[in-house]
This record gives sequence, structure tokens and C-alpha cells, in this order.
Amino acid sequence: MPIRIEFVADDGQRREVEATEGRSVMWAAVDNGVDGILADCGGCMTCATCHVIVPPEWAERLPPRSSDEEAMLEMTAAPREAGSRLSCQLVVTPELHGLTLRLPPTQY
Repeated sequence: MPIRIEFVADDGQRREVEATEGRSVMWAAVDNGVDGILADCGGCMTCATCHVIVPPEWAERLPPRSSDEEAMLEMTAAPREAGSRLSCQLVVTPELHGLTLRLPPTQY
């Protein structure tokens, strides 16, 4: 069964993509041309341009942020929110099927 993840842009436009198990959510966005995920560092967690906002109902299903991710989230261009995550740190699993992520208004 394909793992589908939806990205919602700041203007409300929705884009559903098919994600590959074991790869990051960031790569699912990049591979499918999702506007708003820049991924300048290629997933090395050094740029924070793959910032996404996870809705509260999904937050507990994800692993906690590492201290490195916490530090990088302090550098996001858009204000950090309770559900802010770096999509390069979210590994696609079957349990993420149906996940909807909100994109911040800017990554720079």
C-alpha cells in the first residue's frame, strides 16, 4: 500500500504525495516537487529549510525531536510553533499514511 502524505501551503493549496518507506518526509516532498520545501542542505540538518508544522493529533505518533533538531528549529525563518519539525528528521513509515503537514509561509 502506498504511503500518502499531504502538504498544505500557507495559501491553503494542498498537495498529496506518495512517500517511500525508510526515506525522509523531506525527500518525499523534494522528489515530488512540493513548493515550500527547499532542503538546501540535502537533509543534513544544517539549514532548517525543510520546516513543517505537524498537527497536534499527529505529534504523539512521531519520535521526539533530538537536541540537534531543537537547536536548528531556533533558526527557522518563520516563527517556530508547537508542532514545528524538520522534515529531514521524519522517517516515512506505514504509520504515517494520511499525515497532513502544514508548510510555513517562508523558509528564508
